[in-house]
Amino acid sequence: MNWTWQRFADLGVERLYDVLALRCRVFVVEQACAYLDPDGVDRHSWHLLGHGDAGALQACLRVVDPGLKYVEPAIGRVVVAPEVRGTGMGLALMVEGIARCEDVWPGRGIRISAQAHLSRFYGSLGFEAVGEPYDEDNIPHQEMLRRSA
Repeated sequence: MNWTWQRFADLGVERLYDVLALRCRVFVVEQACAYLDPDGVDRHSWHLLGHGDAGALQACLRVVDPGLKYVEPAIGRVVVAPEVRGTGMGLALMVEGIARCEDVWPGRGIRISAQAHLSRFYGSLGFEAVGEPYDEDNIPHQEMLRRSA
C-alpha cells in the first residue's frame, strides 16, 4: 500500500476526484444514504489516501483539525473500496491514520463519529464509546474517543 498524507489544497484535482468518487460509491450508493458529502470540512483537514500497486485508490480517511468538530483531531470519512474489504485494509488505514495524528498532534486524543456496527472494530484500536448512540443520516452512530497515550 502506498500512503499519501496531504492537506486539501495539496491533493490536486485527480486525487480529489478519486476521493470523492470512492466516498460517493460507498456512502451514497452502497449505503443508500443521500447526504452532502462535500461539506466544507475537507478544506480544513488532512487526507490519508491508500493506493494499491496499480495506482487505484483503495482506502482513505480525513482528519479534521482540532477545534472544528471537536476539541481533539477527528478521524472521519473512513472508507475502503468494496473489492479490498476483508483483507485488513481497514485496519491498516486506521493504524496509519492514528499514527499520522500522533505525529501531527502529539499527546492529543482522537475523536470519531463511528457507525455503531463498527464500534467493536474501533474499540480494538483503543477508542471508547462516549455518550449515547445517535442517528446520523438514518444510520446509528456512536461518538468514540481514543485518549492520548
